[in-house]
Amino acid sequence: MNYWLLKQEPSVYNFETLVKERKTVWDGVHNNLALKHMRSMKKGDKAIFYHTGDEKQAVGIIDIITNPYPNPKESDKRFIVFDVQVSGKLKRPVTLGEIKNDAKYKDWELVRNSRLSAMPVPKILWDDIIKKSKN
Repeated sequence: MNYWLLKQEPSVYNFETLVKERKTVWDGVHNNLALKHMRSMKKGDKAIFYHTGDEKQAVGIIDIITNPYPNPKESDKRFIVFDVQVSGKLKRPVTLGEIKNDAKYKDWELVRNSRLSAMPVPKILWDDIIKKSKN
């Protein structure tokens, strides 16, 4: 299993909406590096649902329930999507400020390339985010 972070502007689609819907198609990504990461995602992987914009915080955990497939709404087959479902809400959100203030995150893409919408999360950082959310 691999771990990921997926970002979404909460005014467009937020974690609470996903909780109500239970599952959705993760789409709308066009950045080449984000697409490269998405092509590495597999059914059974987990991801942090991260609210961008004014919030800038990790809010929940989602399960990737399909392998990536071409976006049926796009004519260019390099644009892919996959299906996700809710795994659980973090006990409390973990903010970007908390992450940036912790030296162990200094080389992570979230800190170095804050506009990237899909990225891997090293297991050690995944475990630390989950721990931070429980404090």
